[in-house]
Amino acid sequence: MSDTFLCIKCGLNVTVRAADGTRRNHCPACLHSEHVIDHIEGGRSDCRSRMMPIAIAVLRTGDWMVVHRCVGCDLLTSNPVCTDDNQLILMRMAVRPLAEPPFPLETFGSL
Repeated sequence: MSDTFLCIKCGLNVTVRAADGTRRNHCPACLHSEHVIDHIEGGRSDCRSRMMPIAIAVLRTGDWMVVHRCVGCDLLTSNPVCTDDNQLILMRMAVRPLAEPPFPLETFGSL
């Protein structure tokens, strides 16, 4: 197994170990990944499409997860945020539900 991988989105050569020593499977610069694991049956995936970061999930422990959607097969996965991930992209995804709610904010005025 290689110690690096090439980002499928931005082309950055990425080490599989984050700065804190944890294993990573997404690019720290753009947070994209490649669909290489079959999360339903286990083992390798034949899809190999780009996994696009779409949201942040916060676990009960307070740990953040990046939610990815495969642009090829629409599979959803989540992966732990690494300490050296792009903080600007993480924050943009975290505040998106507040900045762009799926309902008109004026509704709160009539409650």
